[in-house]
Amino acid sequence: MKPSKNAGNLLQTIKKAIEDHKITTTEYDKILSIANEDGMIDEQEKALLTQLQEMLDNKTVKRVP
Repeated sequence: MKPSKNAGNLLQTIKKAIEDHKITTTEYDKILSIANEDGMIDEQEKALLTQLQEMLDNKTVKRVP
């Protein structure tokens, strides 16, 4: 299955959060908006969101206001 055009934008936004080791509420909301922009979450987007959630859970990336 071909990844959606949103997957690349989603990847860049998530990479920024990983590099910073923090994610703001605005960035998190933007990530969710990008993922839902085309009305469906493909496998690549789902994998990226899962990876981000795992990093939030294990505190590799912290949510900040």
